[in-house]
Amino acid sequence: MPLSDFLTSNLQGAALLDNPLLNKGSAFSEEERDHYALGGLLPPHIDSIEDQVVRAYAAFKEADSDLHQHIYLRQLQDTNEVLFYRLLLDHIEEMLPIVYTPTVGTACERFSRIYRRPRGLFISYRHRGKIRKILANRPIKDIDVIVVSDGERILGLGDQGAGGMGIPIGKLSLYTLIGGIHPAKTLPIILDVGTNNQERLKDPLYLGWHHERISGKDYYDFVDEFVEAVHLEMPRVLLQWEDFATQHARPLLEKYRDQILTFNDDVQGTAAVALGAVLGALNATRQQLKNQTIVFLGAGSAGIGVADYLRTAMIKQGLTDEEASRRFYIVDKEGLLHDQRTDLLSEQKPYAQPYHEVAGWAHSMSGNIGLADVMKEVSASILIGLSAVPGAFKQETIRMMASKVSRPIIFPLSNPTSRAEATAEDLVHWTGGRALIATGSPFEPVHYEGRVIPITQCNNVYIFPAVGLALVAGGATRVTDNMLVAAAEVLGSLSPAIKDPELPLLPALGEARDVALNIALAVALQAIADGVAPMMTKESLKTAIKSAQWAPHYVSLPL
Repeated sequence: MPLSDFLTSNLQGAALLDNPLLNKGSAFSEEERDHYALGGLLPPHIDSIEDQVVRAYAAFKEADSDLHQHIYLRQLQDTNEVLFYRLLLDHIEEMLPIVYTPTVGTACERFSRIYRRPRGLFISYRHRGKIRKILANRPIKDIDVIVVSDGERILGLGDQGAGGMGIPIGKLSLYTLIGGIHPAKTLPIILDVGTNNQERLKDPLYLGWHHERISGKDYYDFVDEFVEAVHLEMPRVLLQWEDFATQHARPLLEKYRDQILTFNDDVQGTAAVALGAVLGALNATRQQLKNQTIVFLGAGSAGIGVADYLRTAMIKQGLTDEEASRRFYIVDKEGLLHDQRTDLLSEQKPYAQPYHEVAGWAHSMSGNIGLADVMKEVSASILIGLSAVPGAFKQETIRMMASKVSRPIIFPLSNPTSRAEATAEDLVHWTGGRALIATGSPFEPVHYEGRVIPITQCNNVYIFPAVGLALVAGGATRVTDNMLVAAAEVLGSLSPAIKDPELPLLPALGEARDVALNIALAVALQAIADGVAPMMTKESLKTAIKSAQWAPHYVSLPL
């Protein structure tokens, strides 16, 4: 994006320093300082961006908690975006858990207490009837990616209302950091439809609408108005849904996915990265997905989304839909999904096991068929948790699984760390060091019998930034499931564990920008194959993707 898009005739002096997209702080040259009336407003020494990164990193390290480090990074982002992204890029593995999961969860809980400066758009239910007018207030008109949340299901922390804005802000930071989407072309939005979190409602400092959540037809009418306004204002923008509750996530996706360029990262992004990690584990152990028996704890939008993509990949390997579905045993708070249950959602029904085959499995007083019951009855090779129930994977259950398969694949994927179904250390010890593990939040490597076992974070950051990059570069008009599955397949093929089983299941985060280029190419090619993007050669796509990936470097201002 050219600088002329941001510069105006009066953007100089303090106004220039207050613009985070243009501010270079102590790195402005003498000529720029003279031309833009910055003389005396800055210390006399002229820094390089490398000097500034050293200073910023030292300040980051002086913060005395993860939350205070998060606050520091957000303030830097609001002051100097180029420096913010360069600092993150130089320290990506250390800072990613601070700028996003798991620390962003705490930041959302504390949002009204740590709020400093406006970013993005707050669209309240009280604004119905004038949403398009509010969208027109966005500071930059040409937007490539919107991330929107209604704050109802923030990670595993539940309803945070307007505090959920921390999620779109953090997510879009990763679109830029990993995918290279220009920061000026991203727009975080919170749909504030109230909150049922009584702690928030009783807090006089809560910044959101002090009202219980709107639901039913009123809710969907409000979202309809929002989507229509977005489409009228920005017809080519990618609209990503984030952290919507289960009862809304999939219905909204299904309603709009064929009307606009949109996807849901909790449903599709989580599914794609989980599929990629599973394929990485299977590639490393020379197995095929179609031969696996998979148990899930959690049947919400994320859990069913992951199951859908695993099932799609099984079908690609030759199974029928019915054969693939029977390889899944999915357990929710009411027990195993089976065909005699009357409470199943339409997306859960394909995974309902025939009740006559499982009726004798229940061993608890409740009569429900729980996780432990299922694990006793089947030889599960893959266990995935998306339940937000901390400690739900018990030692006895994991030991039972490990007694039946040589290399159990176990993914406790619930976020944040406090909601994980098990710790990585426990899983390593309970399986005798044989488990292939991926987690939702970051865990330190585990020391076991003289080995240092790395723990893969099954982080959506491997997927959604690359998808965004592919859409911007390739001009797709829709996001298909095939595009996300293609992303997962590339990610699985890049698993370091294929070369050495002692290495992680997914590439190092420091390589994420390069990985994004490979995934973006596969996604863009699949978009063409699916008929939702204009024809381009593979070489033309490579060039377009590379040129679309913005990098955090200062450029000289026109004199």
